[in-house]
Amino acid sequence: MQAGDWYCCIDSELSVLRHQARLAVHQHNHGTPDPGEPLSPSLAALFAEHGQNCLIETPFHCAYGINITLGDQVYMNAGCTILDSAPVRIGDRSMLGPNVQIYCADHHRDPALRAKGLEVARPVTLGSDVWIGGGAIVLPGVTVNDGAIVGAGAVVTRDVEAGVRVVGNPARALPG
Repeated sequence: MQAGDWYCCIDSELSVLRHQARLAVHQHNHGTPDPGEPLSPSLAALFAEHGQNCLIETPFHCAYGINITLGDQVYMNAGCTILDSAPVRIGDRSMLGPNVQIYCADHHRDPALRAKGLEVARPVTLGSDVWIGGGAIVLPGVTVNDGAIVGAGAVVTRDVEAGVRVVGNPARALPG
């Protein structure tokens, strides 16, 4: 999975990692918010790295958590989902609206191999000062560069250049 090769997602070692993530996410989603600690201790311990003053509203879901890296002052609104079978990096001051979804797993196109659980993991990167509108979906292997804006409900299928605004399905740059 980490090497970017095809792997079977129905694996006992991966099941253990997903279970650990579910426990941390459950604690985050059902714990009492602490204004002194914007990032819940369970997610802070789970994530690969996190900067200062990150806030993740509840509910939140992630597949593994161990592949998520947050910069400083990252904000995720309620209902965000990160399926982090590959590294997901979110830069400083980036904001995700409600129900944003980030997917790293890409399943096999051959139905017989897909039925066996074969998938490949591709990293997703959000630069600094990125704004992802509510309900947007970022697909495997995509980079959204610094200062870009993804409109609400957009489906981002390819990289977004720095400072560009994209909307629609598939997401396309707005003129000007």
